[in-house]
Amino acid sequence: MIIFLIKNNLIKFFILILIIVLNSNLSTSSDILNKDDHYYYEKLTENWDNIFPDGNRNAAGSKFFKYLIDQDLSYVDFMEFNKRYCPVSGSLIRPGIEPSFISLSEKGSNFKTCGDVYFCCWPCACDSMKYAQSMNISHLFQGIEREFTAMVINNPCKKNDFPLEVNREYFCDGEEINKNEVYTFDDNIVIGVIHNPSSCEKNDISNINNHPIVGGQCRVRNSTPEEELISGMGDIFIKLSK
Repeated sequence: MIIFLIKNNLIKFFILILIIVLNSNLSTSSDILNKDDHYYYEKLTENWDNIFPDGNRNAAGSKFFKYLIDQDLSYVDFMEFNKRYCPVSGSLIRPGIEPSFISLSEKGSNFKTCGDVYFCCWPCACDSMKYAQSMNISHLFQGIEREFTAMVINNPCKKNDFPLEVNREYFCDGEEINKNEVYTFDDNIVIGVIHNPSSCEKNDISNINNHPIVGGQCRVRNSTPEEELISGMGDIFIKLSK
């Protein structure tokens, strides 16, 4: 009789544990399902003043990135938030905008990284392909280490022609990078994230070159003298990153 009661209680205990686990998983799944592009966009909108205290977001996608990586986010949330701002201009990106498939030179190698990046406009895609680079970075997301591919620019703080339209204090402390304001990796400033990254294959480069925007229009833009650029950020991001 005693053995039977022990076994019965053990069965009840394991059933209770199973119910708790299932409810936890269902709750987590529900939370994920309730989050969509609008959720991530609205959260960034709500925190705009915290990210840009002076309201100047010119070429400051890096400020969004720094804000997000400093939060205690899951890897999934982190990647989703990184779809809702433009790494080149610092503009918010409304839900429904499709990413651009682009290539960037890998920092420190002769290879290229291909992947999806969310931009506010096509000129930003062109400028990033010419002036930004890619780097793989590891980071702990809620205690779990994950790797992602970042878009980076060189240290701009020693420039004599730092663009006046950009808040220099967001990037620099004297001639050094202001690490309180932007996220750095090997003395590079991270400005955004490449989604679905891979090493570029020949057909990837061919698809990009033959695309009417990131191929055709970007060839025109990237061969235009800087002082004649009027669309997108004009020459603001270019002066910051070249």
